[in-house]
Amino acid sequence: MPKVVTKKKGRGTRGQARRVAAKGAFERDSLTGHLRAGEGRFETVMKAAKRSGLLKEKSSRIAGRVSPALVEQAKKRTGIAADTDLIAFALASVALEDDFPDAFKDACGKVDARLKLGF
Repeated sequence: MPKVVTKKKGRGTRGQARRVAAKGAFERDSLTGHLRAGEGRFETVMKAAKRSGLLKEKSSRIAGRVSPALVEQAKKRTGIAADTDLIAFALASVALEDDFPDAFKDACGKVDARLKLGF
């Protein structure tokens, strides 16, 4: 898992600092100023994939040629250093992606006639 350094403000426990870091989906890289996926996002996606049974067996192998610039940028954006973790995170993100945007767009302008709107 990627390591995220958190700065404690005032007096607090180490656990409090980790919980604060886990709440943010993105963090700003102090060196480059770019946003990257926070440890919380990585952990959340991977825990959801595990709960969904997507990480039970690790017998499949994936290979392919991709642009080094793509890999470098993805690693910078996510803060993930290992290729295997980056691939697992990307696949889990796609596998767990919800269809909310499509469902929201499909529902646009449609209101159930039985719904009492109060006016």
